[in-house]
Amino acid sequence: MRFPTLFLSHGGGPWPWMKEEWNGAYDQLAAALGRLPEELGARPRAVLMVSAHWEEPVFTAQSHPAPGMIYDYGGFPDYTYGIRYAAPGAPELAHRVQELLRADGIAVAEDRERGFDHGMYAPMAVIYPQADMPTMQLSLRRGLDPQEHLALGRALAPLRDDGVLIIGSGLSYHNLRAFGPAGRQASAAFDRWLEVSLANAGAARSAALVAWEQAPAARQAHPREEHLLPLMVAVGAAEQEAASRSYHEDEFFGGLSVSNWRFGNPAR
Repeated sequence: MRFPTLFLSHGGGPWPWMKEEWNGAYDQLAAALGRLPEELGARPRAVLMVSAHWEEPVFTAQSHPAPGMIYDYGGFPDYTYGIRYAAPGAPELAHRVQELLRADGIAVAEDRERGFDHGMYAPMAVIYPQADMPTMQLSLRRGLDPQEHLALGRALAPLRDDGVLIIGSGLSYHNLRAFGPAGRQASAAFDRWLEVSLANAGAARSAALVAWEQAPAARQAHPREEHLLPLMVAVGAAEQEAASRSYHEDEFFGGLSVSNWRFGNPAR
């Protein structure tokens, strides 16, 4: 059974725990994430999550059997620094990931202590609210080279046939200095470019992503590209397969165009 790969816009900080404060701002994203288990076609045995919020000198696999929480955000209500999403880790998957990367000549390390960051638990708290899905995180590599992250995805692709759901967790638009109405034009331009570029599976799509800085409003949409790089991993792991948009809105926080993507068909 082959699972698709996903790129998700994970939203800000601990938003699933702040329904009253956000006053509906996340309703469409929450609805889309909540539909994912049914849309996948089957339940994975584990999730491999590449989050924008973890960078290391080499790709690093989280192997704690019961990861704790990393509250990697600021300015939120006090209670959000005590929330829990107690999903089990996946140390066996972490070891398999290391084997696959080393077999492809990709340097990899292991972190036996690291907890979950909000790039993992914000979307996962909506997708699997019972916190019963074994999950491991895999870091980005510092330098944020698109080709390296596409290659990472290619190396991870065999996991899709072994019941593993690969998720890249970032944000299709991430400029916190021009959020909401101030980012309307840039986010729309970049989102249109993504839609066109991701439609062409294979070498053309990968080449477009490698040259993403040439896209319209590229550096306005991503002054720093850590929230875009998880997309490269999802694409690399399903390089020859069709893309479909699983979520889109163009009034996110009052004016942003944002999207989630699936690569490949539902599990079959």
